[in-house]
Amino acid sequence: MDVIGEDRAEPVVVERAAGVGGELVLRRAGADYEIISNGMFLMDTRNGESERLLVRAAVDAALDRDGSGTGGRGGEKPARVLIGGLGVGFSLAEALSHPAVGHVTVVEREPAVVGWHAGPLRPWSRGGLDDPRVALVRADLLDVVAADPAAPAGSAQGAGFDAVCLDIDNGPDWTVTPGNARLYGPDGLDLLARRLSPRGVLAVWSAGAAPGFQDLLATRFARVEALPVPVPRGEPDMVYLARSPRP
Repeated sequence: MDVIGEDRAEPVVVERAAGVGGELVLRRAGADYEIISNGMFLMDTRNGESERLLVRAAVDAALDRDGSGTGGRGGEKPARVLIGGLGVGFSLAEALSHPAVGHVTVVEREPAVVGWHAGPLRPWSRGGLDDPRVALVRADLLDVVAADPAAPAGSAQGAGFDAVCLDIDNGPDWTVTPGNARLYGPDGLDLLARRLSPRGVLAVWSAGAAPGFQDLLATRFARVEALPVPVPRGEPDMVYLARSPRP
């Protein structure tokens, strides 16, 4: 996600769609694309550094490594990743490029977003939805994490995930739809913690610092880290990492 600058090309509407959470608009601005939700700028294809960090840092933390990239080898079990929000595909592409990742479940509630990755947005997800390691779940993330965690391992609710990566909003304090706020509250964090494997890490993207959310994470997880990512304009994006759920 990003903030539109004044010097960028005037956007042109490519498609409008009635989504689960309201109107979605895909716009083209020069060589890039933007997704607008109910008139609010949501994300674009211009950078993606913080979205990639969201996944990379979570997987590396789960493996307790510095990103040197020997995961899945030498008897180490390949990592399972859950990505909440397909977006423009940066997170999915990053997960599939990480050598430690063996499976990725993507939860996306908006059919239009999924469809755009068969067309204009495909280069940014690198065709990841066609990768045999990927399972796409068309559902609301809240419904997925609230479902029975003992469901079959081949489903989105299977064995615990080593990285659960959330990028469905502009941050804990700036949700796309009001119902998403539950994800970032005590009940939502408890549901997300249930989805983690013993080595699992929860990673949450935010368009800015959310100190109240960071404090809440510390009441639910023993280890919490905030990673700032500088952006061209405005305050840095933030990636919050949390591991070791408290009893």
